[in-house]
Amino acid sequence: MSRKSSFAPVVSADTRVLILGSLPGERSLAAGRYYAHPQNRFWQLVGDAIGRDLVSLDYPDQLDALIAARIGLWDVVASAERSGSLDSAIRNAQHNALSDLVATLPDLRAIAFNGRKAESIGRPLLANITAELIALPSSSPAYAALPLAAKQRQWGKLCEFLA
Repeated sequence: MSRKSSFAPVVSADTRVLILGSLPGERSLAAGRYYAHPQNRFWQLVGDAIGRDLVSLDYPDQLDALIAARIGLWDVVASAERSGSLDSAIRNAQHNALSDLVATLPDLRAIAFNGRKAESIGRPLLANITAELIALPSSSPAYAALPLAAKQRQWGKLCEFLA
């Protein structure tokens, strides 16, 4: 089983919402970009929340749009052993220094966890922060139990923290 590592955080000094995933999947790692799997709904869900079409943009423009909207990205897992892309296969995880990053974000209002695994790891690591912690349904194609419209409603709550 190979060890996989997360990407660097994508944030700016005025980030208001930080979205935390678990660990990039195989497609994302191969492409070197967040949420690269074509069936992952991340870019659609965030785009819907901020009123922008992020899906049609190229990756650098997607990141620029997030920064302009005051949204940051990172993962709760710094590195782990995992076969495939499923969160349930994550083993021997080392966590990212979430509190250290949060301490550099004075305008941060909310931290959103993209899926249950990200929340189960990240929430205890951020127990002492003042930003609101929000559990979101996973944008992953592996999580099909909730219809897209229901995911869009929940992800749409992010805009409350961006104004």
